[in-house]
Amino acid sequence: MRDVQRLPVGFWLVGSLLWGIAGSSYAIEVQPTTEQIQATLEHGKLAAGQGVSPDQLHTWFGATEDLAPRGFIMTKLGSLLVMANHLALRALSPTDQDIAQVLANEHVLVNVVLYGDRVNFAADSYIVLEQAGRTVKPSTVRFDARGDRTTVWPQQPAYRAKVIAQFAYAELDPRAKTTLTVFPSSGGQVSFELDFSRIE
Repeated sequence: MRDVQRLPVGFWLVGSLLWGIAGSSYAIEVQPTTEQIQATLEHGKLAAGQGVSPDQLHTWFGATEDLAPRGFIMTKLGSLLVMANHLALRALSPTDQDIAQVLANEHVLVNVVLYGDRVNFAADSYIVLEQAGRTVKPSTVRFDARGDRTTVWPQQPAYRAKVIAQFAYAELDPRAKTTLTVFPSSGGQVSFELDFSRIE
């Protein structure tokens, strides 16, 4: 893996996704309004009716081509969107308890998929966010100790692995342009430029 790989935000979203579906100003919503919640749940249900799968509703960032680093962010509204879609595909609806549980979560989840040259390349990886010169450390970090073989194995990149981190809302500027950097234990780093003002 190269020492430094910097990727643009490069979102590819289904329809309007989260951006403006409730007519609110753009920014990660720490405390969504009732109107935003209802609009998000309806959007997830409508997407299911169009045959859209939950993974297509994630707020993706990074590369769009195969075998290149990318990831997605799950916020409160993003989680509600995916949950409503997932349940609607099974002819179900979220309960009040389901919704309350999502809204009670005080962390943003970031899931990054990386590619490397050996099976354990992602073990002990770490993630940080940089906002206006300030480093935000994660509350938790998980990683695949063993990666999966890619479609081009044994050629490079031979392995794919996930690094997942949670960041406390209280530590974040929900409207800031942000650099997300992953430090694989194998060395080097992979960075993504994100604009939190474009995510709810």
